Amino acid sequence: MPAFRVREMSNSTSRSAAAGDIFASTQWTVVLEANHCDDIKAGLALEELCRTYWLPLYIYVRRRGHNKEDAEDLTQAFFARFLQKNYLLGLSAERGRFRAFLLAALKHFLANEWDKSRRQKRGGLVSHLSLDWHSADAQFQLAAANELTPDEAFDREWATTLLGKVIHRLKKEAPDEAKEAQFDALKSFLTTGKGEASYPEAAKQLGWQETAVRVAVHRLRKRYRQLLRDEIANTLAAPTQVDEELRALFAAFRP
Repeated sequence: MPAFRVREMSNSTSRSAAAGDIFASTQWTVVLEANHCDDIKAGLALEELCRTYWLPLYIYVRRRGHNKEDAEDLTQAFFARFLQKNYLLGLSAERGRFRAFLLAALKHFLANEWDKSRRQKRGGLVSHLSLDWHSADAQFQLAAANELTPDEAFDREWATTLLGKVIHRLKKEAPDEAKEAQFDALKSFLTTGKGEASYPEAAKQLGWQETAVRVAVHRLRKRYRQLLRDEIANTLAAPTQVDEELRALFAAFRP
């Protein structure tokens, strides 16, 4: 089962923000425009994207039939080469979406470059990323119960990772412990299906009126949708692609 469930939302959500403002400095556009901006800034943006979305690649490699140790070596070697080489060349069809680009780059690496690097000792290729292998294996074991193709497993883990980052950002916005406790009591309204979270139970937990809980949940969902679109935008090159990526996100959780 996925870590988070998502609801489809109106295409008009967050369109009150100017698309040009949103996409002027997204992480992926900074990387794609590296020839026209500070290369150091582009490198940092790429590393941050990789640091966020490395786990879906590990899940993909495991789904391809590699054992834990080989999958760790493959993922580490891939990122070492990916962050050192210009993988933007020759993958123009996937450039608009970091999700598609990263998977295409991994497939290229597995097909053409792994044989060149597998003789090196583990750790011989230096990566700038700190990867939590214990967490990765635990996540794979959790995901292994689903009958998914490697590509489907990648998309689902990508969606789960993205939604987890949105939840983390929401919690970080809480200014104090009291607000954090409030968020913890209400976040189930974001991460469960319709009707699975109880307004009366949340009201009892917080010592609020049920009406106040409903107002707070409405505001939380609104902010959640804004941050979700913002996180998706960070992985895209054009504002017209956000809704399509949202649909792909929802589709990843369908049976």
